[in-house]
Amino acid sequence: MITLEEIKNKMKIVYFGTPDFASYILQYILEQGTEVVGVVTNPDKPAGRGHKLRPSAVKEVAMKYCPSVPILQPANLRDEGFHAELKALGADLFIVIAFRMLPREVWAMPRLGTFNLHASLLPQYRGAAPIQHAILNDEKETGVTTFLLNEGIDEGNILLQEKIAITTEETGGSLHDKLMQLGAEVTFKTIQGLEQGTLSPKPQPKVEGLRYATKIFKEDRLLSFQQESAHAIALRIRAMSPYPSAIATLGEEEIKVFKATPCPSLQGLQPGEYRVTKESVAVQCTEGAVELWEVQFPNKRRTTIHDYLLGNSFPEGGRFN
Repeated sequence: MITLEEIKNKMKIVYFGTPDFASYILQYILEQGTEVVGVVTNPDKPAGRGHKLRPSAVKEVAMKYCPSVPILQPANLRDEGFHAELKALGADLFIVIAFRMLPREVWAMPRLGTFNLHASLLPQYRGAAPIQHAILNDEKETGVTTFLLNEGIDEGNILLQEKIAITTEETGGSLHDKLMQLGAEVTFKTIQGLEQGTLSPKPQPKVEGLRYATKIFKEDRLLSFQQESAHAIALRIRAMSPYPSAIATLGEEEIKVFKATPCPSLQGLQPGEYRVTKESVAVQCTEGAVELWEVQFPNKRRTTIHDYLLGNSFPEGGRFN
């Protein structure tokens, strides 16, 4: 039972976020009894054949779990009308998860400031794609960090941080889901700590060899069997699976690859050349080879190699880039 003292100390929060990662965490903290007095998310976007406006994942959760709470969808975060609406909510704290960069006049508005949840062990992997880069770099662990926003990008003082192991079969998708669940717990623990006054923000440690998590572009998704080892190819496929997906180029076709495993070198084949079995396509790399198991050809559905070969074939004498 919530006491009068607990009600008195309960913080009023405005939550900023857009995609599934953020919507899951919003639902979690609402279910724990967090007092959310406002939600900020991106404007609805046209989707599907009819281009019907579709709300963000965060807006859908807000409409279902806190329907009386105002939902703000600013196109311009520097708009003075938006700032006035935010101030009127009287929040003690803003929380930002998977959202746009906030201008200072927004993140500095509440009395306790604004904290962000980042899907890495800061200061490592500051940037837009920490999950993919952690797998690309063959890290053995990662985690989540809550920190107070400041003028820098992912550079603010740390509130809480928790680790998680990266398994040898981890994909970008599976790690996303694990960090989303861990992130929900850490976000709520951070709220509790700020409410109870038990958290002391600490500067991010100075470390050598910082790695950054830059945005993923198409060139980051391309598989270069003729230039990379099987280990590096397998890491890239895992990091990009299922989204945005790695791309293998065979002739003029760009094939999305979702699942592959390293295997011994293919005797007599050059990097990029391949051998087809009933279940997979094994491609020689600069060191070792990889077996491709799940792919998606242009204008086709995602499928296993086994099912694809039931009605299709790979060209003889072909070679992947």
